[in-house]
Amino acid sequence: MSITAAELKSNLSKYLELSEREDIYITENGKIVAKLSNPNADRVEMAKSLFGIIPANITLDEAKAERADNI
Repeated sequence: MSITAAELKSNLSKYLELSEREDIYITENGKIVAKLSNPNADRVEMAKSLFGIIPANITLDEAKAERADNI
């Protein structure tokens, strides 16, 4: 979502709430000058991307040994 700096000033609490779910780009004179985002969003997305990397039929120790063999 993209909003103007004036819009952000007028409705700060609304955009703080929205920033929990999506990035908000703040523009001034038609150029993006800032980004309002949830600092934990990147961590959540990273964790989601890691689910399923280790197959269900392998133990953690076996996965570690396989990883060590590839290094």
